[in-house]
Amino acid sequence: MTELLLDRGVSPARRREASGREVLLIVCTGVILASLDLFIVNVALPQIAHDLGETDLSRLSWVLNGYAVVYAALLVFFGRLADRYRRDLGFLLGAAVFTVASAACAAATSVDMLIGFRLVQAAGAALVTPTSLALVLAAHEPARRQGAVRTWTAVGGMSAAIGPVVGGLLVAASWRWAFLVNVPVGLAALVVGWRRLPRLAGQPTERPDAVGVLLATGGVGLLTAGLVRGPDWGWSSAALVGSLGGGAVLLVLFAAHCATSRNPLVHPSLFASRQFTGASVVALFFSASFGAMLLSIVLWEQGQWGWSALRAGLAMAPGPFMVPLISFGLTGRLIARYGPASVIGLGSAVFGAGIAWWALAITTEPNYVSGVLGGMILTGIGVGLTLPTMMSTAAGSLPPQSFATGSAVVNMVRQTGIALGVALTIAVLGESSVGSGIPLHLFTRVWWVTAALSFAAIVPAVALLRRPARAD
Repeated sequence: MTELLLDRGVSPARRREASGREVLLIVCTGVILASLDLFIVNVALPQIAHDLGETDLSRLSWVLNGYAVVYAALLVFFGRLADRYRRDLGFLLGAAVFTVASAACAAATSVDMLIGFRLVQAAGAALVTPTSLALVLAAHEPARRQGAVRTWTAVGGMSAAIGPVVGGLLVAASWRWAFLVNVPVGLAALVVGWRRLPRLAGQPTERPDAVGVLLATGGVGLLTAGLVRGPDWGWSSAALVGSLGGGAVLLVLFAAHCATSRNPLVHPSLFASRQFTGASVVALFFSASFGAMLLSIVLWEQGQWGWSALRAGLAMAPGPFMVPLISFGLTGRLIARYGPASVIGLGSAVFGAGIAWWALAITTEPNYVSGVLGGMILTGIGVGLTLPTMMSTAAGSLPPQSFATGSAVVNMVRQTGIALGVALTIAVLGESSVGSGIPLHLFTRVWWVTAALSFAAIVPAVALLRRPARAD
């Protein structure tokens, strides 16, 4: 056991202070904060606009979009740094930055100030995410890693899905509580993490190549910015074409640089694994469907049925409630019996069926029980089956020296997928999607597109994950 710990770069004396389960519990607090804040602020925007006197919706939207862009753009860079340097300190630094920035967001007196602090908050989240998963992987024996990653992912997925629920509850008091709620959780994670997390040394890898960092960060940043800002810029505007085109060019150059560089930011060998590549492709399609699902149902319930943010958030609660039940109670047994490809395929199909339920059953008159509830439960089951299996499959294929970088790549793909799903939703609904009066048939079209994206995730799951690992 001591030799295993030394191989991981963990001090045996310090490592005994926290078991693998305790490490998982500590780092999951950081995952909750990073995932929750992707969606918790959505329902607070009207109050923020009123309180801060902001009438420019385009500028106000950067409270949401700026976080998404910076978070996605920095994941790979921070993941590479986390592989090189001490991961426990990286996690604590990210949690500290996130906590301080959250308090600053709550104290903001202008939209510009709030946007600036949200960007800092996103940078902290981008450091917490890969370091937390690297700590989980290193703290568990190889045979237990996939189960631990499923737990880590289920917590993150549930936190993201429950964001509108928590946001609705907090906004009833004040929009500032959407940020203040992070402070006590973050402080607890810092105190316990400093005392209990193992000293997990980095791997002997070279410093990230500056060219690769610039190409990856710039490419993902431009691509994500174009997706989230497309509705405001116009889908044929020069700004959108330049952002998406520039992002695509930078990412192509990044791929070429990784293939030829002596010190690539992301080693091409990661994608030589069918498990890693398959999980990454699944992440793109399923996350796009997930992002579109969360946005569309909130827009429908608040904009068309006239529900309050609190009521709409509570109406979503059954879905997130299903995620831990399925992930912890069923997913592991299904994987052991049928393999990850079958579980991901089943989860994607169930998730898509839940969205199709909405397309067929929701009416212009509020019909929550017959129209929304069944689809919400099915989507929760789909997330509980697909998301943890996808992440554990990708993580299980990673060598120790790429724990943080590899997990950052998959999470970057996930965030880009979510942005794509949001952009597709707005594109189908049109520019009036933030208001009321949108015909039901447009929402029905969104739900069929969303269901199709989820069904599409079945293809890479079957094609790339079913192969045995020895075929890599």
